[in-house]
Amino acid sequence: MQTPTVPRAGTPGEVFLAFLRLGVTSFGGPVAHLGYFRDDLVVRRRWMDDRAYADLVALCQFLPGPASSQVGFAMGLQRAGALGALAAFAAFTLPSAILLVAFAAGAALVAGPVGEGVLAGLKIVAVAIVAHAVWGMARTLTPDARRAGIAVVALAMALLLPAAPGQLGALGVGILAGVVLLRGIEESSPTTLPPFGIRRGVAIACLALFVVLLAVLPVLAATTGSGAVALADAFSRAGALVFGGGHVVLPLLQAGVVETGWVSAEAFLSGYGAAQAVPGPLFTFSAYLGAVSNVGPGGVLGAGLALAAIFLPGFLVLVGVLPFWDAVRERPRVRAAMRGANAAVVGILGAALYTPVFTTAITGPGPLLLAAIGFVLLTAFKAPAWAVVILGAAGGVVLAFT
Repeated sequence: MQTPTVPRAGTPGEVFLAFLRLGVTSFGGPVAHLGYFRDDLVVRRRWMDDRAYADLVALCQFLPGPASSQVGFAMGLQRAGALGALAAFAAFTLPSAILLVAFAAGAALVAGPVGEGVLAGLKIVAVAIVAHAVWGMARTLTPDARRAGIAVVALAMALLLPAAPGQLGALGVGILAGVVLLRGIEESSPTTLPPFGIRRGVAIACLALFVVLLAVLPVLAATTGSGAVALADAFSRAGALVFGGGHVVLPLLQAGVVETGWVSAEAFLSGYGAAQAVPGPLFTFSAYLGAVSNVGPGGVLGAGLALAAIFLPGFLVLVGVLPFWDAVRERPRVRAAMRGANAAVVGILGAALYTPVFTTAITGPGPLLLAAIGFVLLTAFKAPAWAVVILGAAGGVVLAFT
């Protein structure tokens, strides 16, 4: 039976503008992005509630691809249909992609003490943003001792085990604990996320295309000798085989373009440094690599090809899973599992708040004070995230000269 199509609450233009602001202010990596999304789209705009948002985050953590971009894509889809999903992706991704292609063409993005201070300040702001998200989600998703305990176990697993195994293991433990310990719990309010409205035939076609890309692109690259196909294959495999996104994709990208001789190690490291200085998803590092690669069209065309190839698998598998998720997520046993998973998400975000967000940004009393000011502005004064970002950038410059 096909899932019904539901009326949409917003428009693609609304989604584009919301995500464009996020695309130019969301610094700090995928976990920070989830904090920015929650602050703007859940708390301020009320596109969905915390439980529905945590459900979506947990689902995307389990799927291959860039988790934060998948969450944004799904929120755009729920808000304004297919065009809303594309608007969310374009608005959140293009600002950083354009900056990195400009860097590939020779434009320096960060130079001198002012630029370095801005970058340091933006990293400090990410501490406040993620802390605000963890604090808010913990109050909603861990309201009792059992769920708080699950969050602590997930926190420990995410800290002690390597990134992807630790996160997936923590989610798995949370799901099992939810089924065993959290059945029969009455939630104070139901989730407010309506179905995504994807037809099951479309979902199955997306899953089939995901498999076909993985199977066929390597064969086409070997038989045709096309540089463009080889480039698409390398970036598609990187996007399809990584869980959680962010820095986890770097080894796959290095194997795909550095070890093959397409991009020099020096150029790879230079581009990675530039990727740390721009907002938006780290997956846009692929645009830089496609632009400087000596295989494929290079330049803007190479950047566009690499960018599309690395994001497409994650979006295909997400669209393929969502309608089945719609069908099962309100069943009592599944809800119990998701209560456990949501508690685990709090622990995972808490671990990421410590490392790499806190450990890389807080280098002394000054950065700690700036992060604390940002946190208080977000929690006590309800300041918008973009205003705290501006304050953080200015504060970083001040710290650079003191």
